[in-house]
Order: sequence, then C-alpha cells, then structure tokens
Amino acid sequence: MSSTALTKKDFESGQEVRWCPGCGDYSILAAVQRLLPQLGLPREKHVFISGIGCSSRFPYYMNTYGFHTIHGRAPAVATGVKIANPELAVWVITGDGDALSIGGNHFLHLFRRNVDLTVLLFNNRIYGLTKGQYSPTSEKGKITKSTPFGSLDEPVNPLALALGAKATFVARALDVDAKGLSAVLKAAYEHKGASLVEIYQNCNVFNDGAHSYMSERAVRQERQILLRDGEKLVFGDNQDRGLVIDGTKVRVVSSSDSKEWDKVSVYDKSDLTQAWIMAHLNYPQYPVPMGVFYQEEREVYNQQVYDQIETARAGEQADLQQLLSSGETWEVTAGQL
Repeated sequence: MSSTALTKKDFESGQEVRWCPGCGDYSILAAVQRLLPQLGLPREKHVFISGIGCSSRFPYYMNTYGFHTIHGRAPAVATGVKIANPELAVWVITGDGDALSIGGNHFLHLFRRNVDLTVLLFNNRIYGLTKGQYSPTSEKGKITKSTPFGSLDEPVNPLALALGAKATFVARALDVDAKGLSAVLKAAYEHKGASLVEIYQNCNVFNDGAHSYMSERAVRQERQILLRDGEKLVFGDNQDRGLVIDGTKVRVVSSSDSKEWDKVSVYDKSDLTQAWIMAHLNYPQYPVPMGVFYQEEREVYNQQVYDQIETARAGEQADLQQLLSSGETWEVTAGQL
C-alpha cells in the first residue's frame, strides 16, 4: 500500500485497548494515529518503544513495529534501534514515573547525546498502573497511598530537566487539546534530534482533575499561554494580557496600561534563557505555557556514530598478528612451567 493512501485506521492494531474508560491516553493514541498518515512513511518505518506503566501499553495499539521494554530503559533500547536502523522513525512512549524515577539516568543521556527520535512523556502526576502512589511530578503535599501525610518531595520539572541536559527540542501539550497536541507532535517529529513532548494527561481513576485548573475549556484562554515563535506573549479571552520578561523576572501586564503593553516580550524558541524561564512558570501567578519552548539544530548522535565508524574503516588497517607480537613480549617454554 502506498504511504499516501494510509489512514488513521491503518495504524490501529486491532488489539483491545485496555486503559480505564475516560483515560487521557485514548486522546493521545488517537492524535498519534491521526498524525502518522500525514508523515508520508509506511507503517514498517515507524517503531514505538515503551517502558513500564499505563502509557507503555501504547505499542500494542499501533499497527507498526514496537517493543514493550523494561522499567525506565526505553531510551536505551530506542537509542540502539535508531543506531541499528537510522531509516526508522523512532518514538519513545513513557510516563512521569517511568521516565523520571527509575529511568531518570537514561532520560538525561538521551537528550545529552541528541539521538534522533521523539519522546512522548505522559504526565498525570501519579503512578497509575500500580494504583495511585505519588510520582516524581506529584506536587508537594500530595496525599496518596504511599504518602498518607503528604509528599515532602519537590516535584521534578521534566522540561527544565531536559533543557539542563541540552535537549534540542522541548515542548508541552494537553491530552484534550487535539489541535494543539497534533501541531506539537508534528513539529517534534520533523525536528532532527532528540525531541521531548511533555503531555499533560488525566488519570481519571487515581488523580482525576490533576490539570483541570488549566485544562478545562472554560478556563484555557485565561490560564494557558501559547508560545508562538516570533509573536508576542499574550493570553486571555480577549488576548488582553501579556508577559514582560525583564532579565530573569516575569511580570503580567494588561492592555489597559499602554506603557506596559508596549513592553510585552516577543517569544524566540531559539532563546534558551526564555525557554528556561517559561518552563518554570506556574498558575496561579502566571499562565501555564504550552507549545514549543525550545528548538536548536545540533549534530545527532546516531549520525556521529556512523561517521566515526566510516572514519575508522577508512584509516590504516592494523595487522593483528603484528599487534600481538609487538611491545614487551616473552615466550614461556615447557621447561619453565
């Protein structure tokens, strides 16, 4: 079948989808299955690698190649896949627990190396598969089965962690925002290098409403801000409020104050300082940033590996016997044993 003839249905595996009814994972799955036919690649050119957790069932539901690996190790396996077959479009499916707890080390090195693949991190701020323990992204004070008196841990910031690891593409989307999610997924796929998309996802059984303060349709315009490269940082139902970045400080201004309104900052996704600042903005003091935070071009790891191999092959070939016989050698005879 020609890749141009593929549809969403072609990427549905036919497996029974075993997530809880109402789970945000359904929206993400549908968004990915809608996107893939647009990318011009046949199904066998996509591979989905996952770790452990509710999100990590994802490969079963995709009519592509896939591998359900072990806890936290999806980035390591995905790196091997991309090096072994650079023609594949490699997707890593993970959750806040899988990626940022036991998988934290692999998460960091994937972005440091800039392997050419796309990571979708489902963030519901809870351990769903193991029935509701607090996760690395749970807010401080979170009461769960494993923290009955409230979590004492400061939550991990996935975007800041990736930026600190020199990620070349960092973005955030929302499970119920089909249009915004699709746009971010496409941009992440098209980026040459390691792409991270943090997806705010609802676990309606163990952490229902974790993102409702900013995800509900009635409040999105007021409590979210869409990062548009080259455009002013404005938000609100009437786009009448904006953000002014002054050094490392941010203030919210209103269009009613013409003097301040003229100072509203223009977003630059190649500006690491702006990305770092946006990654740390939280409601209620600020709107929650969504979209592409940061993007830069840098050599990809898998291509560098191939270049290094070719350089080694093109060099002078060593004589193994000469190598073994060189330097300080000695001969042991039977009489010396």
